[in-house]
Amino acid sequence: MEYRTGSVGRVLNIRFDHGDDFLKELGTLLKQENIRVAWFQILGALRQADVVIGPEEPVMPPKPVWTSVDEAREAIGTGSVYMDGDEPLIHLHAALGFHGETLTCCVRDNSKVYLILEVILFEITGIDATRPWWEEGGFNRLTFS
Repeated sequence: MEYRTGSVGRVLNIRFDHGDDFLKELGTLLKQENIRVAWFQILGALRQADVVIGPEEPVMPPKPVWTSVDEAREAIGTGSVYMDGDEPLIHLHAALGFHGETLTCCVRDNSKVYLILEVILFEITGIDATRPWWEEGGFNRLTFS
């Protein structure tokens, strides 16, 4: 285990509207506001998303199992933001519900909002951390400077 202590900086309350590409627009906002480390929560619904639902086997490096969501799903989730070079990497785990069935996943791409998605984002200051590629593990790993 490794850790650092920081503080909460700005708090952003964000609304994404029907049809918005959540991950793309959040990435744009992070760059615009120069937010380099953050934690966030989502509440609302997604209409479409490419997601990872786990590894094929519990080995390293993992081989992700991908699926696509292509119907309106209630969404609740939590995520983090760390930089990889000049790019903010968004890591979002969410529970997506549809007609009583829930898919728990890592939301990765093509995340279109259905109706509305409310987000509360907490900027974290005083922590020098990034998420560079970790060759041994086969994924981008939280790394402290």
